Amino acid sequence: MKKILIAIDLQNDFVTGSLGSERAVSAADGVRAKIEALELDSAVVFTRDTHYENYLDTLEGKNLPVPHCIAGTHGWEIYGGLDKLRPGSIYVDKNTFGWRGWEETLKGLLEEDTEIELAGLCTDICVVSNALILKCLYPETKISVDPSCCAGVTEKSHDAALLTMKMCQIEIVSL
Repeated sequence: MKKILIAIDLQNDFVTGSLGSERAVSAADGVRAKIEALELDSAVVFTRDTHYENYLDTLEGKNLPVPHCIAGTHGWEIYGGLDKLRPGSIYVDKNTFGWRGWEETLKGLLEEDTEIELAGLCTDICVVSNALILKCLYPETKISVDPSCCAGVTEKSHDAALLTMKMCQIEIVSL
């Protein structure tokens, strides 16, 4: 079965930077293993949380006053060269939690037996947002999330997001 791995916001600022954590480093290591194990006909899509110099003036910036993932900075780049492991990877620069352009992004990639797997950061914000959008767009497509390749803001909110996704028929799997 063909797979599309969507690596959500595995950027320097979320892994080792201003919003990083040990759990995020572990998740990134798990994603590295997933990418290395993918079949050749599988695709990898990297989302990048993308903000600009006016971040603190935005509604998100007022609620999370920690500048991060400013376009073009080191913190905005994909962590640890993960995106170099798979030539031809697709990039999605999103300025909000969930990407509204999945239909265009996945056009030509999504076939009848294709599975979508999500991994990345943060489980309880961007991973759950994108998983639910994808499930709404593709209700008959197998969509899964590997919790060992995700990290939440807290363990409690990570677990709550996993439960929410499971209740919406998104499969929770392991490496």
